[in-house]
Amino acid sequence: MALVKRKETQPAEHGQPKQQSCEDLAAALEDAEAATRRHAARDIVPCPHAASKLVSRLNREQDAAVREAILNSLARLNDPSAIDGLVDCLRSEDVALRNEVIETFKHMNDEGVPVLRSLLADPDPDVRIFVVNIIDSERHPEAESWLIEVIERDAHVNVCATAVDLLCEVGTEAAIDPLVRLKERFRSEAYIQFAADLALKRIREV
Repeated sequence: MALVKRKETQPAEHGQPKQQSCEDLAAALEDAEAATRRHAARDIVPCPHAASKLVSRLNREQDAAVREAILNSLARLNDPSAIDGLVDCLRSEDVALRNEVIETFKHMNDEGVPVLRSLLADPDPDVRIFVVNIIDSERHPEAESWLIEVIERDAHVNVCATAVDLLCEVGTEAAIDPLVRLKERFRSEAYIQFAADLALKRIREV
């Protein structure tokens, strides 16, 4: 019996059908095959409303490789819709997704900086902690001033503790007085005392 060549329905690992339309790519994001979704996530970037489609899929995607492709594309887009979608994912109950989003923010350029800056006042202390960790990686020129603002104003001990840990790495003499005030504000918190003393020691030794 003659063999019937199967019609190509999804991109192969080393190639894909030419000139897929944006409609086709959007549909492929919902395909049952992970490989098809992964290729669609990679190729949909030039399409209108790509960010919203990628974010929609990200919130439901269980395959790690597809999620990585989606996050890489959102980082490439780096537009307000992509950034807002990533921020929403910081509030997810999915710990792995939150961590992946944090890593994505670390590799984005300055388009996301104003959003991150505003999130230091977010009502959720976990979100504020996530943002502090992102600031650490970016080494933004204003990172120290942001961290100082956190330890001066934030009422949550865990947020302040995270900021102090990072000031051990990036702090200068500008952080000395705020660290002293932080120790006074959290006199009964042993970790704050330890971390602040460590940061002060390292700053003074530089």
